[in-house]
Amino acid sequence: MPHQVSYATDTVRVEAVGTARARASATIQAEVAGEVIAVNFTAGDKVSRGDVLIHLESRAAQLAVEQAEVSLADAQRLIDRYNTVSTPGVIAGNELDRAEAAYDAAEINLSIARDALGDRTIRAPFSGYVGLTDVDPGARITPDTVLTRLDDRDVLYVDFPVPEQTFGRIAAGDIFEVEPFSNPEASYEAEVLTIDSAIDTQTRAYTVRTAIDNSEDQLRPGMSFRIGFELPGQQYPSVPEASIVWGGDGAFVWAVKDGETTRVPVTIVNRMEGMVLVRADIPEGSWIVEEGVQKVRQGTAVEMPASRNTRPVATNGLASGGQAAAQP
Repeated sequence: MPHQVSYATDTVRVEAVGTARARASATIQAEVAGEVIAVNFTAGDKVSRGDVLIHLESRAAQLAVEQAEVSLADAQRLIDRYNTVSTPGVIAGNELDRAEAAYDAAEINLSIARDALGDRTIRAPFSGYVGLTDVDPGARITPDTVLTRLDDRDVLYVDFPVPEQTFGRIAAGDIFEVEPFSNPEASYEAEVLTIDSAIDTQTRAYTVRTAIDNSEDQLRPGMSFRIGFELPGQQYPSVPEASIVWGGDGAFVWAVKDGETTRVPVTIVNRMEGMVLVRADIPEGSWIVEEGVQKVRQGTAVEMPASRNTRPVATNGLASGGQAAAQP
């Protein structure tokens, strides 16, 4: 019994696991050593960029700023005094140059002192949520002391490894459904932000970075997510599974050309619900033998149907109801 071949699109099933990280994350440390005077946050607080997190003892730094301000004012007064002298030759040119150089140096020293004072105050570098801290007022810290962690988790990034054969089928802006392992009943939309520029030579996969909206703050950095989706691939001839015959040199089907059967090698691409996608030289709309394939030989005559709705009858021993050869 012949079967008219149609083409179907192959799909690639992708399943992967990724770990979330915050859109921005930082370990907060001080620029200088000193004694902690105040800790202005508790774990879980949401802070804005520039908010003060920790104050260090700053009396010496404040005095240094005041001293630099006095030196700058004194240098300015000297320049003003020189500029008020109207008698030519009273003030040598090099004296005025030295006064102006002293003013410039005093201005630089004031900037350095103010920066040093600013280092005594630790501020949030961006908006986000602060984590736990082991630092209390009275403690002495160094630049190596970890004060806390700051995460901007309004958006979470999740990187997924994707098989090489899907390269070129995923683009920025694509949306996929992902499931957190902590709650398999929930699902979130993950938008593809970017795709890695290279294929890993060990895993034969590349990385896809997605973004999940976490404005409701239900998710946390470090969570694992499962992703599963299907990607459309190429179109292949779709033939009944029963039409495939296995021989010593591989799989083949009996194609009907000019009313006679001819052997056409096939390579199985995918199976789906009794049909098989194959890679073979079988044009769409052509005919192959579907049943009784074990009784067919090269050149067997086949009675073709008068129309697409008429079931054809094969001659020379080709009967309906035959079984395909067992597959290896």
